[in-house]
Amino acid sequence: MDFDMFMRDVVDVARKDMREAGYEEVTNPQDVDHALTRKGTTLVMINSICGCAGGVARPAAANAIHYDKRPDHLVTVFAGQDKEATEKARTYFEGYPPSSPSFAFLKDGKIVTMIERHDIEGFTAMDVVGKLQTIFDEHCEEI
Repeated sequence: MDFDMFMRDVVDVARKDMREAGYEEVTNPQDVDHALTRKGTTLVMINSICGCAGGVARPAAANAIHYDKRPDHLVTVFAGQDKEATEKARTYFEGYPPSSPSFAFLKDGKIVTMIERHDIEGFTAMDVVGKLQTIFDEHCEEI
């Protein structure tokens, strides 16, 4: 297996993980605009192929949403893969530098807070679940 084929497999698994967890994958700027401007709360997982994405961020994204409070919308964009979509998404994260993996939390299309790579790397998935659920407690309605 050549390296490019291996990387495609890694990317495919990373995308599948997020879709199976219930996240809407946005791959172009138009879909980003639609997904991030909806009314209500939106969690955006900025996906990546790095180890902390696969070992911490994606498992946290999948598990944090099994909670009494959760965002109205779950969205994912893939940094390094869907470049135009990622660039467009980052225009919504005013005040935060590009970071992947990361989580952006928006309300009515406006950034509320982010969990950046430095809040993920070096932590466990359960640590990040706790950080996400703290945000949900503050900003989401009980389901």
